[in-house]
Amino acid sequence: MTTELIQKFVENKSRKGEAVKIHFKQRSTVSGIFVNGKDYEELKSKNFWRIVNSNVAEEWKRTANMDLARLYSGMAFTRLTEQ
Repeated sequence: MTTELIQKFVENKSRKGEAVKIHFKQRSTVSGIFVNGKDYEELKSKNFWRIVNSNVAEEWKRTANMDLARLYSGMAFTRLTEQ
């Protein structure tokens, strides 16, 4: 997917901070939250996205520990859907 399509979906005010399903070309679907950290703009320009998996989302909301997030390439996404 292109950066613009991902950005339009993620930065929608009704979805901001909410978990979404990310469908990939070569792997199984991941459910998670897109993180808007200090390097968000730089990563976005390269079509990379920092995502916290849903199973550690509560801990991430409590601690804001960036070690819980993983980087994903937007080129590997096929589509994004609401949780």
